[in-house]
Amino acid sequence: MFIDEAKIRVKAGDGGNGCMAFRREKFVPRGGPSGGDGGRGGDVLMESSQRHNTLIHFRFNPEHKAQRGEHGMGSNCTGQDGRSITLQVPVGTALYDAESGELVHDFREPDEHIVIARGGRGGRGNQHFATSTHQAPREHELGRPGEERSYRLELKLLADVGLVGFPNAGKSTLISRISAARPKIADYPFTTLEPNLGVVTVGEEPDQESFVVADVPGLIEGAHLGAGLGTQFLRHIERTRVLAHLVDVSDSSGRPDPIEDFRVISNELASFADGADHPLAKKPVIVVATKIDIANPAKLKKLAAYARRRKLEFHAVSAVTGAGLDELKWALAKRARPAVTH
Repeated sequence: MFIDEAKIRVKAGDGGNGCMAFRREKFVPRGGPSGGDGGRGGDVLMESSQRHNTLIHFRFNPEHKAQRGEHGMGSNCTGQDGRSITLQVPVGTALYDAESGELVHDFREPDEHIVIARGGRGGRGNQHFATSTHQAPREHELGRPGEERSYRLELKLLADVGLVGFPNAGKSTLISRISAARPKIADYPFTTLEPNLGVVTVGEEPDQESFVVADVPGLIEGAHLGAGLGTQFLRHIERTRVLAHLVDVSDSSGRPDPIEDFRVISNELASFADGADHPLAKKPVIVVATKIDIANPAKLKKLAAYARRRKLEFHAVSAVTGAGLDELKWALAKRARPAVTH
């Protein structure tokens, strides 16, 4: 089960109470305060891990609590600190404050770790309150409570190329042909119910290049309003460097106008982006005509002319025969290369 959203509540450990005690030793006629300090409460930490690829372990276990510190003891003995706990999340997880909605941290690299709830400080024992005029203090402090926070987790897959298009546009078939991914493929809409990742390799050693492709479930008109599967999976292509917009140019889809297909999906992406500053609104787009082995020549010609007018890079491919796949892979690899900064 692919779970890419979760809400959690975390509670750091409370600090232990300081102790009130007095020395009672055989050869010490004038004893004194000997109450130890309370131990510090454990922290709750979060760490990005490559061993996880979903948030399912939080969906059914949303509450996490660190150990409290032990109370101080006599003979100036400090209580033991509480054990901290570490919550592991997949690389690509964004952590938001559930109340304010503010982004707390974006885990983009493996083994990043942050403290998301700090343990309470232990209280001081009565030994700290002794003075020259107050030699038998009975004051001692209670431990401070640990932080308690609520968070929202969103998993955004790390991919270089995102595949978008109508259901049955050929996204799953394409990713299965250019990578080792094996998504479910069938001749009915919404075959893909969760994002799929595939690693694509081009070239030969030592100049071989590779990039990651993400196939998200198909969009339909009104997806931004919840139609079909909605746009819940589009967050997984926010981090991509380029979008490959697949358009079916055969007659099997039952949709007569490929340009209208392109516009509908583009409008859904724009509605999801909701502003020019959204990362998805700035992605370069490559138009990919699919199923050219059974293409309607008029549709293919019309879509190619439209891409030229819009100054969009255009490729025509057939995942069945392999036509155009090598050219497309190189084009995607070129766009997926990290930007060189000087």
